[in-house]
Amino acid sequence: MKRIVTIFALVIAMVCTAGLQAQEFPGLDKSPLDIALYPGREPGKVVRVIYSRPQLKGRSLSDLAPSGKVWRTGANENTEITFYQDVNFGGADITAGTYSLFTIPGENEWTVILNKNLNQWGAYSYEEGADVARIKVPSAAEGNSLEPFSIAFKEVDNGIHMVMGWDKTRVAVPITM
Repeated sequence: MKRIVTIFALVIAMVCTAGLQAQEFPGLDKSPLDIALYPGREPGKVVRVIYSRPQLKGRSLSDLAPSGKVWRTGANENTEITFYQDVNFGGADITAGTYSLFTIPGENEWTVILNKNLNQWGAYSYEEGADVARIKVPSAAEGNSLEPFSIAFKEVDNGIHMVMGWDKTRVAVPITM
């Protein structure tokens, strides 16, 4: 009897999963979604960035994020940054909350923008009047080329830096709590 029940359960499981195997799923996104957190997955989060990671794929950074033009700081929907507490972001006092993150790349410095309009696709509907903060930070060239656009947090003496990198370009925004 125990054997019949086990076989019956297996048959039901196979029938139920047969429909699941027929489901079509899209391939991987060409610019996969990622999250950067500080201080990681530990309690007491300070900041979280949700962004898509475009790849160079033989293209130049200046073609994908042109100098002097507002860029969505990633791919697909604009990047969103959430502060779980009030912070100083590159010299601007920012209230806890979620903002869209845009940048204006430049040769020697980037303008980093926090904007209150959320749920935008790219920078096509960007409104300067909704900016909460605009800060300028130096950009630097580094020896290692990054194929995917990347955001990470680095601890420093007086807080953290949100480091954005792509190709050989690195931009670090100081954040203090």
